[in-house]
Amino acid sequence: MTKNGFIDSRRDLRERAFQALFSLEFEGDMLEAAHFAYTYDKAISEETEVNLPAFLMNLIKGTLDERAAIDQAISEKLKTGWSLERLSLVDKTLLRLGLFEISYFEETPDRVAVNEVIEIAKKYADETSAKFINGVLSQFVTDGAKRQG
Repeated sequence: MTKNGFIDSRRDLRERAFQALFSLEFEGDMLEAAHFAYTYDKAISEETEVNLPAFLMNLIKGTLDERAAIDQAISEKLKTGWSLERLSLVDKTLLRLGLFEISYFEETPDRVAVNEVIEIAKKYADETSAKFINGVLSQFVTDGAKRQG
């Protein structure tokens, strides 16, 4: 996971949200996935009750709730001949997470959301994926993807 100074930072929680969303692609319960992603590398016994951070839960639940709309929006930005099905699961999950934060989190500047997802892509994929994700998400930033109301 991230360095000790970053535990529970927004960057750390975004990475944990990505991990939970990725695991949910293979089925599972949202709360269990979030709990596992949040606690698996912490010195916390299984019996200890853990309050999951609201930011983490909002990212996971919101991305899942808005998945159909997010997937449609991403599909519209892909080049001719490309589809969501053709993307790697890591890229697809990061695009969904990034677009959700760009579109639905007023308090997060668009460029911050994009840069954070790019950093996660560099860790879990490669430079090519990071550039691809940057290219797709930057189109939404340019278009002003924030939802009104």
